[in-house]
Amino acid sequence: MKIINVAKLSRYCKMVKYLEQEEAINIDLELFNEYQYSVNQLMELAGLSCAIAIAKTYPKEKFLDKSILVCCGPGNNGGDGLVSARHLKLFDYKPIIYYPQRTDKLLYNDLTHQCSSMSIPIIQCLPEKSTIDTQFGLIVDALFGFSFKPPVRETFVPIVKLMKNTEVPIASIDIPSGWHVEHGEPEEGGIKPELLISLTAPKKCAQKFKGKYHYLGGRFIPPKLEEKYGLNLPKYPGTECCVLLN
Repeated sequence: MKIINVAKLSRYCKMVKYLEQEEAINIDLELFNEYQYSVNQLMELAGLSCAIAIAKTYPKEKFLDKSILVCCGPGNNGGDGLVSARHLKLFDYKPIIYYPQRTDKLLYNDLTHQCSSMSIPIIQCLPEKSTIDTQFGLIVDALFGFSFKPPVRETFVPIVKLMKNTEVPIASIDIPSGWHVEHGEPEEGGIKPELLISLTAPKKCAQKFKGKYHYLGGRFIPPKLEEKYGLNLPKYPGTECCVLLN
């Protein structure tokens, strides 16, 4: 008879916590104020985690000559997208950044400069759906993060509509753009990513995620902060900075 290690079993069975919007905001504030992390630090760690999760899910050999369209919004989620594009380039992928509304702040100017310096194209005009369907092997959705409140702003309606209707796989960073952070996909239908990369801890809407791959990225939470919020984060294997949840 096989003997069950109850302690080991309970460690793997405990459920990772799914955050409400206010909890996610408060954790970020504590990282900045209590633990003295900078936005730059967290964005770099988050973007690297996203790029690694994408590379694990979609090996570059499958892309052949196709590119990755990284769609960036004006906030921190878009910053994560810019960082992930830079790392994807270093991983020998072919990212192209769609950045329709740039943020004129030093951090974002630096991130776009870094991408341009690595010969990553940055475009402001959305390609036609037929072009995306034939020339891109993946779309990275980095438009809106956990601070999003509907409705989607006019500037981003075309790209959200395109992502809702394309056959190209979508990888959403932290939140599928246009989803309610807690309730999930809107009643009228929304983006259905194949890959979701939650950051810090999954948000409530991730419980409604029905795609194939759900990663958790951002191995930077101090143990005391994890304990305070009861996050029950999974054990990251070895030196990995992302872990598969499903």
